[in-house]
Amino acid sequence: MGFLFWKKKDKETPATAVEVVAELNSEPEPGIVVETSVSLADIESEPEPQPIVEPEKVEVSLPKRTFAKGIKSLFTRVKFDPENLDELEDVLIQADFGVDASEQIVVEVKARAKKSGASTEAELKAVLTDLITENLTRDDQELNLSSGQLPYVVLVVGVNGVGKTTTIGKLAKYLSEAGSKVVIAAADTFRAAAVEQIATWAERSGATLVRPKSEGQDPASVAFEGTEVAIAQNADVLIIDTAGRLQNKVDLMNELDKIRRVVEKNCVIAEVLLVIDATTGQNGMVQAKAFAEVAKVTGVALTKLDGTAKGGIVYAIQRELGIPVKLVGVGEGIADFAFFEASEFARGLVS
Repeated sequence: MGFLFWKKKDKETPATAVEVVAELNSEPEPGIVVETSVSLADIESEPEPQPIVEPEKVEVSLPKRTFAKGIKSLFTRVKFDPENLDELEDVLIQADFGVDASEQIVVEVKARAKKSGASTEAELKAVLTDLITENLTRDDQELNLSSGQLPYVVLVVGVNGVGKTTTIGKLAKYLSEAGSKVVIAAADTFRAAAVEQIATWAERSGATLVRPKSEGQDPASVAFEGTEVAIAQNADVLIIDTAGRLQNKVDLMNELDKIRRVVEKNCVIAEVLLVIDATTGQNGMVQAKAFAEVAKVTGVALTKLDGTAKGGIVYAIQRELGIPVKLVGVGEGIADFAFFEASEFARGLVS
């Protein structure tokens, strides 16, 4: 079954543009760039937004994508030895499950094997697959795109180099495939290269890009302009990129708080996605803990999962931080992306 969410029902006449973008003569087509011209002073001095009449909504089912084949097995180089299950603990630790979790998994595998009579490699792998699936399954692993509070705002955070821009492009394309209208706000204004990269992905995914007018422009003003353009275009989803700097928690918290405040003048933030590079292993856990403390993270997007046998980081993140992994990237192509599914992940990891 595909991933379900609610989008605005298509209408012949688009919603009337709000004042901030009233100067736009016509609704931009996907891929058109909108330069920001809104300052924080303008935002603070604006009156409270007027109530907006909610459009009719329809339920959409997104296509299912598989990702298990892109995951490296735990046993690519090491044989699963039914005669010595204690070696399984070392395999799990090397795969970044964490020491305590690895020990607990082995204890539980032994207990279940004894109870069920499992003894062969295939039988024990089935026990391990079921155990990992059970421990990774959560009720909150889908993106929050069903509340009906449109446009859905997805704030994307993470350090530089983890694949934030690629993840945004893939997600935008995925949503566009179901007929959703997507706007991307390039609020990582401290690197000109970041804006150009996300502009390329916006064009490839058919999304409208809201970009800064100048390098170094306040990210919050770009994020605010994104909400205005999303409302004006009657968009279903607004994805906001943020700077990937992690000099200290105070600066990060202040910047994200400012973005959150101005966005919430017009919209409700549906998701705060933390992007983590799976190949960084336990360093990814350090990043996750830092961002989780200040960014109100609601989910994790794990990239480059195909390039490592350290998929246990998924287990560690959910176990230690209590944050669900919601998205996975398993390649560089725009279609190499899927919503996380515990059973599929467990099969790919163990098989």
